[in-house]
Amino acid sequence: MKTFDFIVVGAGTAGCVLASRLSEDTASMVLLLEAGEGEMPEAVGDPRVWPALQGTSADWGGTSVPQASTGGVVPWPRGRGLGGSSAINGLVFVRGHRSSYDAWEAHGAKGWNFDELLPFLKRSEDTRGRDPALRGVGGPLRVGPAVSRHPVSEAAVAAATEIGLSHASDISSGLEEGYGWVDQNIVDGRRQSAADAYLRPVLDRPNLTVVTGVLAERLVMDGGRATGVVYSAGGQRHTAACEGEVVLAAGTVGTPQLLMLSGVGPEEHLRDVGVPVLVDLPGVGANLQDHPRSTVVYDAARPIPPGVNSHAETIGLVRSDPALTAPDIQLQVMEIPYYAPALPPRLSTPGQAFSVTFCAATPRSRGTVRLTGASPGSPPRLDPNYYGDPHDVEVMAAALRWARELGRSAPLAPWRGAEVLPGPAVHEDDPRSIRDYLYKSLRTYSHQVGTCRIGADDMAVVDADLRVRGVEGLRVGDASVMPSLVSANTVASVYGIAERAADLILQ
Repeated sequence: MKTFDFIVVGAGTAGCVLASRLSEDTASMVLLLEAGEGEMPEAVGDPRVWPALQGTSADWGGTSVPQASTGGVVPWPRGRGLGGSSAINGLVFVRGHRSSYDAWEAHGAKGWNFDELLPFLKRSEDTRGRDPALRGVGGPLRVGPAVSRHPVSEAAVAAATEIGLSHASDISSGLEEGYGWVDQNIVDGRRQSAADAYLRPVLDRPNLTVVTGVLAERLVMDGGRATGVVYSAGGQRHTAACEGEVVLAAGTVGTPQLLMLSGVGPEEHLRDVGVPVLVDLPGVGANLQDHPRSTVVYDAARPIPPGVNSHAETIGLVRSDPALTAPDIQLQVMEIPYYAPALPPRLSTPGQAFSVTFCAATPRSRGTVRLTGASPGSPPRLDPNYYGDPHDVEVMAAALRWARELGRSAPLAPWRGAEVLPGPAVHEDDPRSIRDYLYKSLRTYSHQVGTCRIGADDMAVVDADLRVRGVEGLRVGDASVMPSLVSANTVASVYGIAERAADLILQ
């Protein structure tokens, strides 16, 4: 048994940041544990092939339970290996609108508004030609808009202006609505994951130990304090001791799963699955959120050239109701056919289509992550409860109208053939046909958050300093601490959370 000052569980987006920052203190011995392998598939580096990474060794390959609203199950890809989901996502680097961070503080996460998180969001990034008051320079991540822009993306920006959306000069900043070019984490034509930016450059540090291909089974607890981690590899069980702090960065699914396996979670559920209860913390695994996503797909009127980026070069934020004070819909045009696996469209030429994707950016539905047994190898029960709140269906119906208006605009006409999804059978004056299409076309945006949220009430899991309530020497520093979703792809926010977590720990 070896002893460390810090043990970080999970080498995904947050874990790579934490291991790198904590090991900057040469007097501290840091251990990073990861279930996946150290070498990711070669395809991970190609920005174009991220849709095909689902189901590979870089993906946990989870699936939701049948949803109460739709009756269907939804595949839930999650990154596995160094870099985690930053190694298999769609490479979009964008902050949510500031209103979605300010909502955290309004609901009890004191000190976690946009302005207070901004320094840590900036710390992660290296941008060029942006407002230095808002954007970072010199950080590990080199982010920026597409260098070689696809003509469909250029048409999409023009189309957004035609339908009345303002042009966003830096939609990734968190201060703008409208439509514009989004930042991507692509460097010299290759994906830059969290492992590429933060971890691999420091692997030679003598005070940093990275162990891959291991399963974290449970936390070691002594008198109400986390003092280590039990993990298994190759059929053998090991214990790593910790004299400082254990930091959980296993993500929105993995972090609550490990807490519950360790006896920290909702008492009744733990007893039901046979886990001895150490700390009754009812909020562990609750408050699960994800962006429900759907698409409008248009057959190609002429050959669409292959892209060289991530298929997601532009993005927009709009309001479902002009009376709202903040945007609640995200729009995106992609130069590929993108749809739910259960709804393959009929295309004139296979692979030739463009899509307008849309999501409810601030959904109200809440689900759960639960154990299916006391064994560490048992897959978790994932219930995002999509459309559990009918309000999300109303927002998605408005988003479908926006997506169709964008797709039918004149600048996209040279590329646009027939609408193949949802098609003419779905009428905007027929709420039932719209709802049915939204149910059938539902897919995850892979933006799961919230299962160990920050707060001060009984359902909060961590306090404002990210310390787990009721357990000393234990913090959480990943997407699970978000009280609610930000109105954007989540990876940029996770970098900021992890940067702040490292700062809090080192203080």
